[in-house]
Amino acid sequence: MNSYEKQKEKGIIIGNQVDKSELRNPISRRLVQGFDQALLEGLDEWKPRTVHEVGCGEGRLTRMIDSRYGVEILGTDFSKTIIEANRDRLDSRSIEYVNKSIYELNPETDARDVIVCCEVLEHLEDPVRGLDALKSLGGRGYLLSVPREPIWRALNMARGKYWGEWGNAPGHLNHWSFKTFSKLLDQCGFAIKRAYNPFPWLMVSATVKRD
Repeated sequence: MNSYEKQKEKGIIIGNQVDKSELRNPISRRLVQGFDQALLEGLDEWKPRTVHEVGCGEGRLTRMIDSRYGVEILGTDFSKTIIEANRDRLDSRSIEYVNKSIYELNPETDARDVIVCCEVLEHLEDPVRGLDALKSLGGRGYLLSVPREPIWRALNMARGKYWGEWGNAPGHLNHWSFKTFSKLLDQCGFAIKRAYNPFPWLMVSATVKRD
C-alpha cells in the first residue's frame, strides 16, 4: 500500500491505489509490464525530443521515461502533496515537477514535443475540458491511456474488490470501451495513429487533427 492510499486533496483521491513498482502478485506485475512495454513502444515511435507527463502521480512513468530517453521531462499533477514528494526524491536534472491541474495547462509554459497522459481522464469531472487542455499544448504526438471497461470492473470483482461499487475503482468517474473512447477523441479533435491497448487498459498514440 502506498502512502497516499485513500488520501484526498480538494476532495479528490490522490495517487494510485496500488504502488505499481511494488506489486507482489505475478499476474499483476505481468500486466503492468505489458502496459510499460506498450508505452515505451509508443514513445519509441515518436522519438521524443521533450516530454510532458500530465497527471504524473508518484512519478513512476516519469522516471521510467527519463531512464530510457534522457530528454527534458515535465511532470505535472494537481496534488501539491505528490509533487512535493516527487521533488524530495528527485535525482535527475532532466525532470521538472510542477503542481498544476490538467485544467490549468498553459501552452506558453507547458507545451512539449510529446504529451503523455495515462490513467487521468477517467478521474475528471469534465474529460472533454481536459482533452481540450491537452490539445492546446500542440504536441507533435500524444500517448493517452484509460482503463478498458467493462473489463476493468469485471477484473476488480473477480478478485473480490469494490463489490459495493460493482467493481468501480475509487475515483473513477468515467468509463470507456475502445469504441466510445475513440469516438470521444475524434469529437475532441484527436486522430488515433495507433492503438496498443495493453490488457486491461486502452492506450492510443494520437495527433491533433489539422484543419
